[in-house]
Amino acid sequence: MPRLDPAASARVIVRADPTFRSLVRRVGPPPPRRAAPVAGRFADLTRSVTYQLLATKAAATIHARVVALCEGEVTPATILAAGHDRLRAVGLSNAKAAAMLDLAQRTLDGRLTLARHGTMSDAAVTAEVVAVRGLGVWSAQMYLMHTLGRSDVWPTGDFGVRHGWSLLHGLDEMITERALRPLGEPFAGVRSEVAWYCWRAVALERARSSY
Repeated sequence: MPRLDPAASARVIVRADPTFRSLVRRVGPPPPRRAAPVAGRFADLTRSVTYQLLATKAAATIHARVVALCEGEVTPATILAAGHDRLRAVGLSNAKAAAMLDLAQRTLDGRLTLARHGTMSDAAVTAEVVAVRGLGVWSAQMYLMHTLGRSDVWPTGDFGVRHGWSLLHGLDEMITERALRPLGEPFAGVRSEVAWYCWRAVALERARSSY
C-alpha cells in the first residue's frame, strides 16, 4: 500500500473497524510521519535505551543528564568518551550503560548502518537494532515508527497499545499480545496509526480519571 496522508489513513482505519469512529472524530487524523535526519538517529536510539522500563518523568531526568554528560551532543564518540562509570553515575543501570556503549561501538564500526536504514526493510532494520545489547523488538518498533516514520508497524507488545485497544473495544480484561497480533491484519499499511489511536484512547481515559 502506498503511503497515505493522515486523513486518508484515518478513513481506512474507520472502514476497517468502525469502533474507532468516535475517537477519530474527537482527536482528528494522526500526525504525519516523517523520517528523522540520519544525524538524529543515534540519539533517538540512546533515548530509547534510557526510557526502557522507566516512568516517563524519571527517564526524562536521567536522559537529560546523559545529554549534559555528552555536552549537548549525543553521538557515538561522546558516549564512548563518557564511558561506563560516568554513564552509571548519571543514573543509568549497569545494563543500560553497557547497552549505550555497545550501540555506540556498533555504529562506529558499521555493524549498525544508520545511514542506510531509510532504504532498508522493517525486518532488516529490526535485525540490526535487536543485535545491540539491551535493545529488543519493542525498541526497534519505536525506532521504525518514530525515527524512520514507518506507517505499518504493529507494536502488539506495547502496554499502551494493548490497553487502548481494550478500552476502545470495551474488553473486560486487557487483550494479550498474542490475541492482538492478528487483529492488526485488516489495518495493513496503517498499523502505526492504529497504535497511535490506541495511545490516544489511553491518554483520554487518564485525563477523564484525573477529574
